[in-house]
Amino acid sequence: MAYNYQTNSSKDRRLDLKDIAAQLQTDGLLSKENADNLIIPARSHKPSDLHPLVIIANQGLTSVKPPHRPLDLETLTAWLAEKVRLPYFHIDPLKIDVTAVTGVVKYSYADRNQVLPVSVAPDKVVIATAEPYVREWQQELAHIIRKDISLVVANPADISRYLVEFYSLARSVKQASGEVEQNQLGGISNLEQLVELSRAGKLDANDQHVVTIVDWLLQYAFDQRASDIHLEPRRDQGNIRFRIDGTLHLVYQLPAPIMAAVTSRLKILGRMDVAEKRRPQDGRVKTKTPDSTEIELRLSTMPTAFGEKLVMRIFDPEVLVKGLRELGLSDEDTRRWQSMVTQPHGIVLVTGPTGSGKTTTLYSTLKQLARPEVNVCTIEDPIEMIEDGFNQMQVQHNIDMDFAAGVRNLLRQDPDIIMVGEIRDKETAEMAVQASLTGHLVLSTLHTNDAPSAMTRLLDIGVPPFLINATVLGIVAQRLVRMLCPHCKQQGQLDDEHWQALVQPWKPRKPNAVYLPEGCLECRNTGYYGRAGIYEVLTLTPGLKALIRPDVDVAAIRKQALKDGMKTLRISGAQKVMAGLTTVEEVYKVAPAQEDF
Repeated sequence: MAYNYQTNSSKDRRLDLKDIAAQLQTDGLLSKENADNLIIPARSHKPSDLHPLVIIANQGLTSVKPPHRPLDLETLTAWLAEKVRLPYFHIDPLKIDVTAVTGVVKYSYADRNQVLPVSVAPDKVVIATAEPYVREWQQELAHIIRKDISLVVANPADISRYLVEFYSLARSVKQASGEVEQNQLGGISNLEQLVELSRAGKLDANDQHVVTIVDWLLQYAFDQRASDIHLEPRRDQGNIRFRIDGTLHLVYQLPAPIMAAVTSRLKILGRMDVAEKRRPQDGRVKTKTPDSTEIELRLSTMPTAFGEKLVMRIFDPEVLVKGLRELGLSDEDTRRWQSMVTQPHGIVLVTGPTGSGKTTTLYSTLKQLARPEVNVCTIEDPIEMIEDGFNQMQVQHNIDMDFAAGVRNLLRQDPDIIMVGEIRDKETAEMAVQASLTGHLVLSTLHTNDAPSAMTRLLDIGVPPFLINATVLGIVAQRLVRMLCPHCKQQGQLDDEHWQALVQPWKPRKPNAVYLPEGCLECRNTGYYGRAGIYEVLTLTPGLKALIRPDVDVAAIRKQALKDGMKTLRISGAQKVMAGLTTVEEVYKVAPAQEDF
């Protein structure tokens, strides 16, 4: 039964801490002792300035009623929504049209009543509130906007936060648009101004409103755990998309001139040539996350039909301190990998498509190998992450400093370990082989679908079979799979046919139960939280070396590698399915099927 906090009064009334604490006690969520003690900190912190739910959530209490869940702000908000018989709403910025909701009512009005529009339809507006019994504003606003108003209950802290963020962003976009229109109406005196106007809308990249938009964009991306930010120009407006756990989400749309100014602002921060818009460029930005963690972004631009497309790759500095187990390697694969990278000389290759985590694996390994007595040198295009323990050099094509020339130069720098960003051609492969033969450990990447295919790739490039046998220590293929959210995953059943297709040619027992995605606030209702690697580790055994010849048979190499202990990508994924970390569907998405067992 709904609890009415104002049964004896028809006048609007804000929620009262004492009344809420009493009702939580009645519902068996709060003990009498905790309910009584809530008043003490509330008085000392001016409860009129804080929402009662915030005060209770800040106590760090757990529910008296099993299963004894923490009484955090979201739990208390959901409880309140149920008590007042209104829908509970979690504010997810990725699913809200900021331009539309901020156009419903002015900021001053929304702030005064602590309400936030969250959805706009032709005949209805959904408005979030944390004070469900303050309704005086509702009739007044409905009369002004001439639409029905539907109330939902949302987290009071989120309402306060997104009120500022949404309206600040909308204000900056509006004012920046106004400046563009003003400049356009100001007249054009010559052809030079016309060209400049058409390129950038006469909006300065250092304009305060543009700076505000860029600051919001970066902080928002960090808050949403984005790995990449895409700024994509279109005819009339540009799209901003975030890649979160491997999936792209549309976040915001900006007018085309403002998108151009935002791109220019980011190019300035990345020390790129702002005037050059006809050729791709690379840059780098160092900034801080909301919790003051220093973080790097790698910028890349590309000319398109409607302007420059810019992608920012966000590098998490915590990746470098992660061990191989944390990256996803099993104990057995870790031992095989360590046996390769601790050799004094030879070549170790990591293969996989773009974005499969190859560089992360190599950086984490080099971080462990980089001791004071070891000289670690890298040649990259571009340098992914700056690391104090390495000597890093970037490819410079304009001065003929490619991978091959870089390796040639590094060999004169007395290195112990060399990392080559990618082996793309015969010359680079030959230099890597030469470095290995002269007593250096070489780590590099190669683009192939699996580990055995790397042999044919090296032969296609032009590396003779006898040099492959003499230098290559092993090959690792990898992919990234989304991990199930630990807060909401649910047990489910697994189809026999799907399991057998996943684990062939092995026949492990099907697990009694597997976990499936459910969706909660922690994972933004996707059911997945974060990603980890699945790996295929091939070591070059005598049996494999005998098969490497000009007319090499990949199927034969794969069969021999399996005999020698290699586990396929799908088997690695199956192990994570059995451990309840991911799903069969996720493994199917990223791991290629092997038809030739």
